[in-house]
Amino acid sequence: MVNSSGDPINSAYLAVEGTNISTVTNSDGYFSLKIPADMQEVSVTVSHLGYRSRTLPLEFFKSENVVIELQETMEELSEVSILSYTDPRAVVENMLKNRGNNYFEDRATMTAFYRETIKRGRKNVSLSEAVVTIHKTPYNSMSDDDIALVKARKTADYDRLDTVALKLRGGPYNPLSIDLMKNPTYIFGQDELERFEFSFDQPTKINDRYLYVVNFKEEDQGMPWYYGKLYIDARSFTLVKASFNLNVDNRSAATDLFVKKKPGGTKVYPVEVHYDIQYRERDGRWYYGYGNTNLEFVVNWKRRLFNSRYKVSSELAVTDWKINTEGKVKKDNTFLSNRVVMADDISGFADVGFWGENNIIEPDKSIENAIDKIRKRLEEN
Repeated sequence: MVNSSGDPINSAYLAVEGTNISTVTNSDGYFSLKIPADMQEVSVTVSHLGYRSRTLPLEFFKSENVVIELQETMEELSEVSILSYTDPRAVVENMLKNRGNNYFEDRATMTAFYRETIKRGRKNVSLSEAVVTIHKTPYNSMSDDDIALVKARKTADYDRLDTVALKLRGGPYNPLSIDLMKNPTYIFGQDELERFEFSFDQPTKINDRYLYVVNFKEEDQGMPWYYGKLYIDARSFTLVKASFNLNVDNRSAATDLFVKKKPGGTKVYPVEVHYDIQYRERDGRWYYGYGNTNLEFVVNWKRRLFNSRYKVSSELAVTDWKINTEGKVKKDNTFLSNRVVMADDISGFADVGFWGENNIIEPDKSIENAIDKIRKRLEEN
């Protein structure tokens, strides 16, 4: 996927019309989209914020080395009459007020692919991948979502960790927890907007939808504070996408938030915290589609000249979903705790046959490439 200048477009969304099948491009603009053999007459919609969407027949994708070019949106969106709001805070208020109407009000069962990586410098030291089932509660419910493990695999090279085994607690609950429409108080609820400053950015368009782009940041910046962008549909006030950071310049407070345990003689603190969330639409209702958390930590030993930097990434992509008509699911031993450490706690779910003969985790491949490989295995099991 490239723009008119030939530059790759990451996070472009491809969806098979009339189905739940979708994917997104990776950082190099590559994607992998597997479609059942009995779907020959379908079309694929390609879209990205700020670009004109394209709808292509399946035949287009059958040649090798397919390149899809998207043209930047040239329309002066600020003059479109539908973008009538002049107060960005009012747009956010409507976004929160309408979440019960815009998002699923039924329980849903989602199949998702999870990947977690820990890098020291440029080298991977810990990798975990899993197929999970998300038991999603209604968006107007205060009940928590649950995650059950289907299959998993992991690898770790702790020799690269300088005797510090950096581990991520929470696993797939981390990218799921940033579902701002399910958990609005993660950043701000209806009664907390006064703590934030809002401003309009240049509006944009996706899939013929006009979007307000609202910048936000917390006014009290003494403790770690949030800032970022909200992409909000101009007609329905649906949150389509959010990209935000947590400022962690207050090193002591940030350490208390993110570091639960560390050895003596070290200082461990986060230096970057970034989140992305994307929603998908079906039949007029929206649902969680993709979440990504990226953290960077510094480990500083008292008697060492140089410190070490670790990047921790966790991403969760929904590959299929259905309405749950059976009500609340009874928990069993496949359900994960929200304190799970994937690198330690998933050994009982390993299955060499499920992952195929090449049982090596490929950290440099996109999450979509991995989804493509395991989808057939899911159908066979």
